[in-house]
Amino acid sequence: MARQDFDVAIVGYGPVGAMGAYLLADAGLRVVVIERETEVVDLPRAVNLDGEIVRAFQRLGHGEEIAAVTQAPRERDEVAFTNSKREPYFTAAFAPVGHNGFRDVAFFDQPELETKIRGLIEAQGRVDVRLGHEVTAVADRGDEAVLSIRDLATDRESTGVSAAYVIGCDGASSFVRAAMGIEWRSLGYDQDWLVVDIVVDDVDVLPILTMQVCDPRRLATYVCVKDPNRRWEFQLLPGESREEMLRPEKIRSLLDDWLPAEHYVIRRAAVYQFHAATAVRWRAGRVFLAGDAAHQTPPFLGQGLNTGMRDVVNLAWKLPMVLGGRCGDALLDTYAAERDAHAHDLVDWAVSIGKLMEALADAEAGRPPGGTADPSSGYGQGRTVPPLHDGVITVEQVGETSSTGFLLRQPTVRTVTGVECRLDDLLGPGFAVLARREGDLDLSKESRAVLARLGARLVALEGVDVVVGEMDRLFDSHAAAVVRPDRYVYGVTDDAWSLDRLVASLERRLALRDRA
Repeated sequence: MARQDFDVAIVGYGPVGAMGAYLLADAGLRVVVIERETEVVDLPRAVNLDGEIVRAFQRLGHGEEIAAVTQAPRERDEVAFTNSKREPYFTAAFAPVGHNGFRDVAFFDQPELETKIRGLIEAQGRVDVRLGHEVTAVADRGDEAVLSIRDLATDRESTGVSAAYVIGCDGASSFVRAAMGIEWRSLGYDQDWLVVDIVVDDVDVLPILTMQVCDPRRLATYVCVKDPNRRWEFQLLPGESREEMLRPEKIRSLLDDWLPAEHYVIRRAAVYQFHAATAVRWRAGRVFLAGDAAHQTPPFLGQGLNTGMRDVVNLAWKLPMVLGGRCGDALLDTYAAERDAHAHDLVDWAVSIGKLMEALADAEAGRPPGGTADPSSGYGQGRTVPPLHDGVITVEQVGETSSTGFLLRQPTVRTVTGVECRLDDLLGPGFAVLARREGDLDLSKESRAVLARLGARLVALEGVDVVVGEMDRLFDSHAAAVVRPDRYVYGVTDDAWSLDRLVASLERRLALRDRA
């Protein structure tokens, strides 16, 4: 078999595709990106970046740069569920530092973020980016995938490119998904909403907090996004059309209750159908789906983009292990096993927000409830995202009270030498074994050989002090943990699982080969 042109071809150069390209190139892979547009789309879409994603950029050495693109902390960073008069039923504060070492709700402007990530890729100089090109066919030939490509400027078909694997990051109307014959699995929440983005002339003219307005007349969401931008989402009522809702006078009438027209200019207005759905399959041979091509979620939690970025973070540590010969292709089957359930959980959380809003609106109107009034829906579950349930984790340990499958918390720490850093900086870019004391890192010769093949670091917390945040609660009851490159906990030591047993099970789950 001839060597493919690239290790990975990515279709789509939005933030998910761009992040995937940077991660994979950073791991030493040959990456090409195919994108129809020639410039960053200068419109706001996603608005929330969570701490897990900024943490992933931290491992690339760019955490602070990406965090700087987000809105600086404000005096009242919180979300409120309100009645029709915008009087709060209850609120949830956004902590200035979350479990990942960065804020878990940080607002940003998507064009600015995309420009930043593309700038990092350009400086990296290792990704072949082909703007103004579209993919016209995807062929999985068993030993490689081949993309047929058209240059949109000349309308000429190229001979195409071959790659070991393809990742479709080309959005909700994904050509890649359609070409592979992959259908949607509906999760039962489809509603039409008007989304309005404005630029205000004075950031103090509107409330600082974000609101889920449970108005019986019309549900609405107000998001205090990055200054000087603000966003509303208004649910369409029965009989209202897209054309009617997009008329300037209609938009002004909806905003008149919030601020005078002279204080803002409309940046974008669009009617979307909020979907709750995941792809029936996330992988078809050598082709993977990621981002909106694989899942769609109502925006109430602001997790659509973050979920997509988690997709490529997952692939970005597995593909290099397979392409580098350390693991077999079967490792890539764990992508769907891990990401589908995880995305499904987050979609369910978002849907629960919509149902909670409906229930509170019904209660105010004196109607029988059409939703479930659970104030904890989507907020305050104790962890910022759901756990992994399957895949490259110690499945036998997964449970309600377990830390296995969850993200490891990342505090800022001071080492015995007086160096202050975030915990991940001690763990390195790959697998790690983290223990309370040096003595808890007692490993057999065989286990040490496995960890050496993985390039894993062994880190003891003895003498390490927490400066900001808190150490993961797993160390209250477990002496050590094996942690994945994406910082999900593979497993913890206990009476049944020694560190040697955990390492041996990791070797089996990865199908780790003796040598590349």
